[in-house]
Parts: sequence; structure tokens; C-alpha cells
Amino acid sequence: MNAAPLRGSKEFVATGKTELPRHIAEATIAARPHRRPTWGPLALSFALLFPAAPALTPAAQAQNDLPALGDSVSGEFGVAAERQLGDRIMAEIRRDPLYHDDPLLGDYLQSLWQPLLGAARARGELSNELEDRFAWQAFLVRDRTVNAFALPGGYVGVHLGLIATTGSRDELASVLAHELSHVTQRHIARSLAKSKQQSLVALASMIVGMLAASRSPEAANALMTGGQAVALQGQLNFSRDMEREADRIGFGVLEQAGFSPAGMASMFERLQQTSRLNDSGAYPYLRTHPLTSERIGEARARSNSGSSSAKAAGLGTRSAFEHAVMQARARVRMDPRPDAWRAWLRPPDVAPQQPAERLLAEATRAHAALELRDWPTAETALARAEQLAKGDSRASRGLAFVRTEAALARGDVQQAETALAPWRGDGSRASELLAARVGLAHPAASPALKRTAEELQTWVSMQAADTQAWELLAQAWERLGQPLRAVRAQAEARYATGDLQGAMDRLRAAQKLAREPGRGDFIEASVVDARLKQLEAEWRRRVREEMGG
Repeated sequence: MNAAPLRGSKEFVATGKTELPRHIAEATIAARPHRRPTWGPLALSFALLFPAAPALTPAAQAQNDLPALGDSVSGEFGVAAERQLGDRIMAEIRRDPLYHDDPLLGDYLQSLWQPLLGAARARGELSNELEDRFAWQAFLVRDRTVNAFALPGGYVGVHLGLIATTGSRDELASVLAHELSHVTQRHIARSLAKSKQQSLVALASMIVGMLAASRSPEAANALMTGGQAVALQGQLNFSRDMEREADRIGFGVLEQAGFSPAGMASMFERLQQTSRLNDSGAYPYLRTHPLTSERIGEARARSNSGSSSAKAAGLGTRSAFEHAVMQARARVRMDPRPDAWRAWLRPPDVAPQQPAERLLAEATRAHAALELRDWPTAETALARAEQLAKGDSRASRGLAFVRTEAALARGDVQQAETALAPWRGDGSRASELLAARVGLAHPAASPALKRTAEELQTWVSMQAADTQAWELLAQAWERLGQPLRAVRAQAEARYATGDLQGAMDRLRAAQKLAREPGRGDFIEASVVDARLKQLEAEWRRRVREEMGG
């Protein structure tokens, strides 16, 4: 089997003052083959590296508070260690081409994620320590498979294929609520304590088996024989218990956040139906989150017994049109092949009957045509989509951003300015970064370019982890004849991705640039020197951690 390596496995050994169990690290390294992973294997390997916890007792299930984790979990895999492990994983993920930093889809994801976090906080699911120490970030993965996964430290990944499959924002929110509950219940930490009962050979074989399962379930089954099959079955049994716990708590978070209680049941039913019709390995979510008739039945029962007042108020039913616009964007961007884009240009066999379905079809054609640089088709489809979305401000906003992107792609800066104008300055990341792209399209002598640099500088002062903003700022300073500032912005972009060595290299390049004749900018050079000292100190600290103190 040509399985994929777990890149950076050596980093999993020591995290801060806490060293992970040696057999976990050795098992990971022992399982390292020769090719770089896709996202499915990465997520699945973590699902298996951290086996699930046993089921809760009926008494514990009856309580509203979190199950007691016990001192053993905190001692063996504390909150700080889990966050550090998650940060290391995310540093690898952010440098991978499959990591998809799309501001418009990212804003939409945040519009679901933040209410869920608020609901978990209100329900008491987040302890003060977890809220302060974990990242609580949801991110996108450019993959057409239907999947979502939780990682250590409060990170949740969402495949574009999942967004493209969901029929409503409530269904998508139900998946996020489920994954959020995996994190708030510290399933990874609880599982790590349990994993000490497994042998090194069992852990290694299961990790390799799950890497294979992402490509070929048959190959995985061939690897899992004898005693290893017994160990795997134990893992799956625990996983079912953990999934039921995440279902129960996730449903409460979903309803508290104001989403439709029916979202979780309808999502389960959609996954079950579509996977039966197309069982081609496109649903890795069902391998790591196996559906059973019991789970589906419980979701239906919870939905039927949900708050009648919430249903009457229509909570969680915001903008089916907005979801259609985002679903269309995910459909086209999840698969970068031109043949896939051309397929979306073909009319469906049956014309959509509902307005939201028609909007989805037209917005999908518009996005596909833009990718193919088919301007006439893109204009026709986008105009139809805008007419269908008329009166829905959130859907119209999304389409206005698409029109702005289309104008920029054609080099029509004036039309881009006009399309963005009603939504410029709304405080969203999508608006800020799109406005920056419009500003960069102006000539170097234009006041718009200087204004763009100043606005981006203000933005990154508040959003220092925004890689894309730093990259745009570097372009702006370069065009304005400020190479020292441009190189420093490039360094900050590297740092935001987790590439500490690359950031230091760029800052050292800035120091050399500052010493060249005619480059005298004492203030900027001082900032570069101070920042380099900070990063070098952080690098030395990381090295000490890697060496175990």
C-alpha cells in the first residue's frame, strides 16, 4: 500500500513541559510510509490515534453538566499539551494546497460557528480553561468528499464537499455542533488515556489501516487481520459511544444557538440516502462517524420533542438563498478540474422547481463559467441569480462579491468598484480583502493604492493571524516603492502560516535590505530587528521543547 506519511511526526513527542506517551510517538513514526497525505488520511489517522472513550452511564447521561474527565486525563494529556499538538498539526495544514482560505465561504462558516460557540458557552460546555487555551477555529479544506473532523486544541476542519451536499444552513450547523461537542467533551484527551491500553503494534497497524481506508476500504480490511482486527473492533465500539455523546450534546448546542432542531436528523437522513445511492468512497465522514438506525432514531426523537416555541419562531431558518449561493461556490471550488467545471455548465436533467434550487443552479453555472473564463455565460447566469436573490440581502451580498471577482478577472476595475460599493466597509473579512484586491488593481500613482495599504495595515493590527491580508499588504507596499515594509509583511505572512523558520529568513533578508545604500528607514529597520529577536526567542523555546526541556 502506498499510504501517506504523517508529516512532522517527531513534533508529536514533546509539547511544552508535557511529553506525550513515547509509544504514541513511536507508533506514529513506525507507520510513516513514503507519500504525503491527503486530508482524508490525516483526519482518519487522528480518529484512530485517539480511540474513543467508553459510553456514559445512564446516571451521567441524565446530568446536564459535562461528564467528569478525572485527574488522569488532565495529567496524561493536559489542555496545554493538546493545544500545542493542535497548533503543530495546523502549521502543517496551513501550508498544504488543500487548505482553502476563501474569505466569502470562511465568513459563512463563521456565521454558523460563532453562534454555536456562544451556545456551548451559555450551556456551560466550555470551562474557563478550555475557552482561554483552545483555538476554537473552524477552517475549510478543498476536497470534494463529504467530511468534517475535529483536531486537538479546538480546530475543526470542514470539506467543501460537505457544504456542497448540505441542503440548508441548519444541516451544516448540525455537523459543526457535533464536531464542536467532540472538542468540548475533550474526547481526544479521554481517548489518549484509553490508548495506553493498546500495544505499539496495534496502534501502528490501525493507523496504517485507516490511512489505507481513506483510499480503499478493501485494502484496509486486508491489513487488519488476527489480533489487530479485534483491536480495531474495540476502537469502533468506543467510537459509537463517543458519537452518541456528541449527538446528544451537539443537539442541545444546535437548538440553543437558534438553528432548527430538525437539522441534525435531516442531515443524518441525507447522508444515509446519498451514500446508499453513491457508495464510491466519497463519504469518509461516514467511516469516522458511522450512522446507525439507533443514532438516526434518536436524532428524529430529539427533533420531534424540540422546543415548539423555537419552531414557531422559525429559529435557524435564516436565508435558504444565502446557503444556495454558498453551496454553489463550494460545488465549483471543491474540484479544480476543468472537466468538473464544464459539467456544472450543463443544465440539469430536470429543471429546478423551487426558487432556492433555481438560484443554486444559476449561481453554480456562474462560478463554473468564471473559472473557465467564459464571460458571456458567467454574465448571463449571474444576472439570473441576482434576479432570483432580489430582496434577500445576504444572498445579494454574496452575489455582489462574485460579480466583483468577475470584474477583477476581466480587468474591469470600475465595475468591480461599483459592484462592491454597497457592501464595502461592512466589517467582514470578505469585504476587507476584496476591497484590497480592488485597490491593488489601480495604478501605482493612484491614491486608492495608498489608501489600500493603510486600510490593510489597520486590519492586520487587529487580525495579526490573517495570512492573506499580510500577503496583500506586501504587494501594496512593493508597488508603493516600500520594499523593506513589503519584506516584513511577507515575513508576517509566513509566521501566520506557522512557518517560523521562513519568517525569520524573510526578516534577515529585510535586515540586509535595510543596510543597502539609499534604503535608510530607521524606524522600519528597528521594527524588523525587534521582531526578529522575538521570533528567534520563540524558535529557541520550541527547540528546548522538542528536546524535552
